[in-house]
Amino acid sequence: MLFNISKRVTKMTAPSLNGRVGVAPLLLLLFFCFFTSCQSDTEAYDPYHDWQGRNEAWFAQIADSARTAIRRAQQTYGDDWQDHCDWRMYKTLSKAQGYNSGSLSDSICCHIVARGSGAVSPLYTDSVRCNYRGWLMPTTDANGLTEELVFDQTYYGAYDVATAAPSKKGVASVVPGFATALQHMAVGDDWQVYIPAALGYGQQANGVIPAYSVLHFRLQLMGIYPKGTEVPAWK
Repeated sequence: MLFNISKRVTKMTAPSLNGRVGVAPLLLLLFFCFFTSCQSDTEAYDPYHDWQGRNEAWFAQIADSARTAIRRAQQTYGDDWQDHCDWRMYKTLSKAQGYNSGSLSDSICCHIVARGSGAVSPLYTDSVRCNYRGWLMPTTDANGLTEELVFDQTYYGAYDVATAAPSKKGVASVVPGFATALQHMAVGDDWQVYIPAALGYGQQANGVIPAYSVLHFRLQLMGIYPKGTEVPAWK
């Protein structure tokens, strides 16, 4: 009888352990803990944490890649290295070719996507037409996805030179790093340009661009117009 009673008691008590009355509080507790944890993680997530340090490290990494590629090309091809290397480093507003070994904050890094057919570069006093898109450095969001914020652009979607409408710019009117790149480009040149914060907006925020931001541009030079020359409408 004791065995039968024990079985009977087990059968009677089991439903109460597995029924709604017992499970609901546990589910509510688990949901509350999960929601609180997610809320805490969301509130704690900051894509701009140590923004200055991360931007400086990112630009240093890009500069290291550029210097390594340039050095190897120089060792292999000598004076003809530029015909065999798609990386360039230019000191701000300097016409000197090749890479510079000075402070990184004084130089921009450029990677050639395509070479144009032009033979001259804009002067500081010239105006230009150019297509471009500007990004901040890549960040990882709260879900672990990598993204790059576009802060300015003259075209939408995938870049198509046939449909883009180049923007008119005075070389002297843009940030120093952008102006430096333009002064080394020829018409048709299509570059990826990386500008350290010191040659961009520096310690000041500008719209959606935080202070101390490296500026990354896809830039193609489409036309050069000397000072005093009327800039025609783009067809």
